[in-house]
Amino acid sequence: MSTSDEPMDGLSVPRGSTAADQTVAPEPAIVVSATRARTYEILRFLSVGGLAFVVDLGLFNLLRFGPGHLLEQKPVTAKVISLVAATLVSWVGNRHWTFSGQRTDRQARELIVFAGINIVCAGVPVLTLAISHYALELTNAFADNVATVLGIGIGTVLRYVGYKRWVFTGHRVAPPAGRTTSV
Repeated sequence: MSTSDEPMDGLSVPRGSTAADQTVAPEPAIVVSATRARTYEILRFLSVGGLAFVVDLGLFNLLRFGPGHLLEQKPVTAKVISLVAATLVSWVGNRHWTFSGQRTDRQARELIVFAGINIVCAGVPVLTLAISHYALELTNAFADNVATVLGIGIGTVLRYVGYKRWVFTGHRVAPPAGRTTSV
């Protein structure tokens, strides 16, 4: 007999409930495998983001200060061009590597939602800087940089969640026979 007041029916499930009502802990191997898969996914996401960052910063500086000084007097134009290029690099990398198992057949929709998430998340470091600088009156270079780095970190987490939730919403499918997936 169980220690609760409900009688048992011999299957270790209280009468009146079903086995489906019971919470079963996942097997340790499944937890380890899922944790490893998520860790690799996050590392791929951060790698793609790092590459996109290099494209953004590198192209911006090349357009402004590189040979010919193409956009030396137009920093905003240079930034828009570099940001668009970095967003495309990020979308392709995340679509074909980070979230390859969850990509959909609707590429235009993915790209539009992806760009929207990037636009919103690009505002996060601006917001953290504005709060630090104007609301908290922390106006030195160190405080500005801390606020910016904090904003980039928050924006990165929001991008990851947004991409998983709204962009790459397809379902993971098993690879064709004879093919294996790589990390």
